[in-house]
Amino acid sequence: MADRRPIDRSKLFLALVSGMALTAAFPRTGLFFLAGVAYIPLLLALRDVGAWAGFRLGMVTGLTHALSLLYWIAHTITTYGQVPMAVAVSILALLAAYIALYTAAWATLAVHARQSPILMPVLLPTFLVALEFMRGHLLTGFPWGFLGHSQYAFRPLIQMADMTGVYGISFVLMMINVVLFLIVLWRSGKRWQESPVSRKIALTWGGVAMGVVVTVLVYGQMRMVQIEKRVATAPSVNVAVVQGNIPQAVKWDPAFQISTTKKYIQLSLQAAKGQPDLVVWPETATPFHMHHNKVLTGMVSRGVQKAGTPFVIGSPYFTRQDNQVNYYNSAFLVGPDGSIGQRYDKAHLVPFGEYVPLRRWLPFVGKLVAQVGDFVAGTPGQVLTWQDRRLAPLICYEAIFPALTRAAALNGADLLVNLTNDAWYGRSSAPYQHLSLCVFRAVESRRSFIRAANTGISGFIDPAGRIENPTGLFVEAVASQQVPALTHQSLYTRIGDVFAWLCLAAAAITTGARILRSRRPRG
Repeated sequence: MADRRPIDRSKLFLALVSGMALTAAFPRTGLFFLAGVAYIPLLLALRDVGAWAGFRLGMVTGLTHALSLLYWIAHTITTYGQVPMAVAVSILALLAAYIALYTAAWATLAVHARQSPILMPVLLPTFLVALEFMRGHLLTGFPWGFLGHSQYAFRPLIQMADMTGVYGISFVLMMINVVLFLIVLWRSGKRWQESPVSRKIALTWGGVAMGVVVTVLVYGQMRMVQIEKRVATAPSVNVAVVQGNIPQAVKWDPAFQISTTKKYIQLSLQAAKGQPDLVVWPETATPFHMHHNKVLTGMVSRGVQKAGTPFVIGSPYFTRQDNQVNYYNSAFLVGPDGSIGQRYDKAHLVPFGEYVPLRRWLPFVGKLVAQVGDFVAGTPGQVLTWQDRRLAPLICYEAIFPALTRAAALNGADLLVNLTNDAWYGRSSAPYQHLSLCVFRAVESRRSFIRAANTGISGFIDPAGRIENPTGLFVEAVASQQVPALTHQSLYTRIGDVFAWLCLAAAAITTGARILRSRRPRG
């Protein structure tokens, strides 16, 4: 039972340092280079403990990271969910604990790599990718704050996402962490569990890691040059995004419906002076149900006619059939004559924000964000056909799911259009984190990414991941950009998460083999 001995303060401190360093690698702090060393303190704490202690230390790192990264959730729930702060903090703590379980599982698996440190630079990154992949899919998925996401601004490194998705970047970063850790153990004469780290192991893996990093960076530079050449010869469209800066507190107040609609029309007419080919409004930009409020729908149609160009407009919508009302969070394509045409319905809804999962078993749980009713999900991968272009709307939260972008690209989408309302997050780091995830959707699919946000950050991301013409937060703004429409399908679009699936399979086989060996009779 030595494994259950108390964990001394120095190990707890190291676990805390890892958690804080991980968060510091993400926006807004943005010290992205810390992602390459952030796990070293936790590994130092794990080097001579058993599985149970490893689990607890992993929980400390995971909780520290999740709470400091996602602190804004409590503010959102309190301000807009109309629940007491104590309840909001409890919900944040539960979500953080769930996310921390993955870090704890990784730490436990790391401790089980007892036999020799020689395979650690491959095993530990494999375990990390497998667990990130699971978190991105289980319980509807929450692929926010993966290790690789911290590198969104380091463009040469993230180009490999067009093959492996963000998971390949996480793998490389964890390999760097583990190799540096082994070098530290070798230089200090310390052991990993019962095994010494020889000079040969440390330097061999140091050379391998350096080779991997150089290869990835060379690939990144080559791909950026190739993408720039494609962009230079690709057809382009002039797109304007409109940011109305409507406070969330008044967004759904009937007294502000007309003024909100007028503001978006006025900003759009200002954008029309630049003769855009397309104007994009944010998620639920219209504070009414399109089609059903005839007066305000007419006002929008006349505004579009006056601008004389097609619009993509985010609006709530509902249908009524057999006394049942179905609500949708939608994006409408409106023609230059003001006619309302094709509609996209948000396919991946926010649990407890736009619908209540397991309602039959959780009848006492209401939505945390007050809206008109539970939304119904649309079909993933649907596109809006505009002239000879195919637009892929991604409404708010959908932009964090690579599978949705991939489904749209496979369906012929050549432009990604993200309509969002980040007013929920205030001036926290959340809008910056949300934007950083969008960079990976552009690189994975090699598509231009157009982003219209109610209060910011609006702007554009090119197919190589460069953020262009971003607006500020909480300002009225119009931003315009010539965006290339690429049609070539990336390897990631064609094969999906094969790399992550291979890591998951390897982790399962390795863990299963370890369990079987531990149960084998000795003697």
